[in-house]
Amino acid sequence: MASLEFETEEMRPVKAWCSADEVHVTLADGRTISTPLWWYPFLGDLDPVALNEIELMYEGIWWPEVDEGISVQSMFLGIKAPGARAPEKAA
Repeated sequence: MASLEFETEEMRPVKAWCSADEVHVTLADGRTISTPLWWYPFLGDLDPVALNEIELMYEGIWWPEVDEGISVQSMFLGIKAPGARAPEKAA
């Protein structure tokens, strides 16, 4: 699937925020998608305020503090950032 086939006006992010464990994005068509925060190791050192200082782009979202972002397409397809590791579960 080519990028232009995937990205449509309906899939444009209109709101984004982070909770303690997830990244959430509301799309122009009203859907909200969420992915685990641990999928994006580059966000690991940000405090809650910086985590929520997010810029919206046509294809995704951007954190100026770390000069990194994620695409809506990668969230839908389950593509994790390099170095992503699931947290170990407590025994």
